[in-house]
Amino acid sequence: MTKGPARAPGQPAAPRGTFAHTPETLRLVWRSSPGLTLALAVLTLTAALLPLGVAWAGKAIVDAVVARSNELALHWVLVELGFAVALALSSRGLSVVRSVLGARLGVDVNVRILEKAQTLELRHFEDSEFYDQLTRARREASSRPLALVSDLFQLIQNVITLVGYGALLFRFSGWVVGVLVLATVPATIAEMRYSKETFRLRNWRSPESRKLIYLEYVLANDEHAKEVRLFGLGDMLLGRYKTLAEGFFREDRSLAMRRAAVTQGLSLFGTAAFYVSYVLMATAAATQRISLGEMTLYVVAFRYGQQSFQAVLGAIGSIYEHGLYMSNLFQFLGMSTATATATATATATATPTATPTPGLLLENVGFKYPNSDTWALRNIDLEIPAGHSLALVGQNGAGKTTLIKLLTRLYEPTEGRILLDGRDVKDWDRDKLLARFGVVFQDFNQYQLRLGENVGFGSIAHAEDVPRIDRAIDLGGAQGLVAELPQGRETQLGHWFKDGKELSGGQWQKIALSRAFMREEADILVLDEPTAALDAEAEHAVFERFRTLAKGRTTILISHRFPTARMADRIVVLEHGQVVEQGSHDGLVAKGGRYAQLFALQAAGYQ
Repeated sequence: MTKGPARAPGQPAAPRGTFAHTPETLRLVWRSSPGLTLALAVLTLTAALLPLGVAWAGKAIVDAVVARSNELALHWVLVELGFAVALALSSRGLSVVRSVLGARLGVDVNVRILEKAQTLELRHFEDSEFYDQLTRARREASSRPLALVSDLFQLIQNVITLVGYGALLFRFSGWVVGVLVLATVPATIAEMRYSKETFRLRNWRSPESRKLIYLEYVLANDEHAKEVRLFGLGDMLLGRYKTLAEGFFREDRSLAMRRAAVTQGLSLFGTAAFYVSYVLMATAAATQRISLGEMTLYVVAFRYGQQSFQAVLGAIGSIYEHGLYMSNLFQFLGMSTATATATATATATATPTATPTPGLLLENVGFKYPNSDTWALRNIDLEIPAGHSLALVGQNGAGKTTLIKLLTRLYEPTEGRILLDGRDVKDWDRDKLLARFGVVFQDFNQYQLRLGENVGFGSIAHAEDVPRIDRAIDLGGAQGLVAELPQGRETQLGHWFKDGKELSGGQWQKIALSRAFMREEADILVLDEPTAALDAEAEHAVFERFRTLAKGRTTILISHRFPTARMADRIVVLEHGQVVEQGSHDGLVAKGGRYAQLFALQAAGYQ
């Protein structure tokens, strides 16, 4: 964990000019609910003026008592009662408005964060620095905007109240007003300093915070429970969790104690100033230079004026602190989603094909993952004619799945270009491009939702089309599974929610295949190890259906099983991110190259 003032490499610098985020935050709150924001402003102004009325009524009551006037005393008591009731109602109203506006704002801000996440590219989600930024943006994102605006209104409220009290005190002595102001400044400056230090500490340890959350997830999640218990990992992982958590606690405790000691010590200046002024006011009343009512008024004005000034400076410090955290949110929301300049340049300078050819064409395609100097793919020249089938073969890490992600534009090539029907994929409308593909990845999602929804998600425009869902279920080989489940396609899958039915790996894979077959209009089918969790009989059945479905469509198949790969018209062998061989199964075996070696190794395993 980072300690001390120095900033470790890769850690965010403390933002500057954080008060600049106040107008942007105001606009954010106003867009969330103009009516509630206006109500907050009106009630804040009301709450600012009413204490002045209470103080003046208190002075009038004391003067009426000294003058022995029952009628005036009763009158001013009733007036003060009215002010007190109004103040109580406005305070209660403020509490309700803040609560409702906070709930509204919490939803809206989190939705904006999730909406922004939907616009980002896959490369962002494979970058640890992105997750640190996302963690910082989401942390307190639902509470900080309202807190900033509330403190801003509180600042306005206390400034108005302070001006009123200052005007009353100025009748007694101008220098008392100066003492009121100056005695509170040191503690407020200290508060702002420690607010910044707290923010920097929390920002610096974002990676460790994510690690803490991850360890908690591993220790208390069904996905990891089997291995954690089988391998006896619990004590070791829990030990790491405790070490991190205790480290956070020590840092927080140290900062909290230093903050309390310094600010509390400095606040004694304000207390001393009050009592010095109190002595002067009491002496003036004793020598009859001011009335008892005036003394009461000035004492109340000084006490609450001092509190108002402390509140003003405190609000400034809080707004500064909130601004620090809001900078994280606005930095995330302002992230660029544009393709890297280098990529844009590489594709823009490519020469368009003279005669568009149906199908896929890769020209000198290369790709590096973010923050990596190693080429995941390089010098890929490959043509996949429309209606043909292609199998990608190679060891793990050869670049097979990366190539699929480039074809579907989940990644942009670092160099070269990819054409679909003679047109660069970067020039296609993304939704129209993706509609051309039906894809099943090996690490497919298992949605803890109804079975019908799991399948329907394959074509969201037809997610409620029951006949289409049933056809997809049949093509994916999941019809027998649906028949066995208690509520058929309405069965809740997984065990996160009530009455959920957990499936085996092979059953989940049938659901994933069915999801891909929902895209009946897709003319390019991609299966990335689609049958890895199926037994031989189930695998054979899937590929028999796949043969039927694939007629007239372009198919790309990734498989480690050579009986599956040999079904393709052409086999491409990838190694270290490059194409090393391509041809038919028989031709590659006869050639005696890398494919033949891999085939022989696998065949030996069955002997």
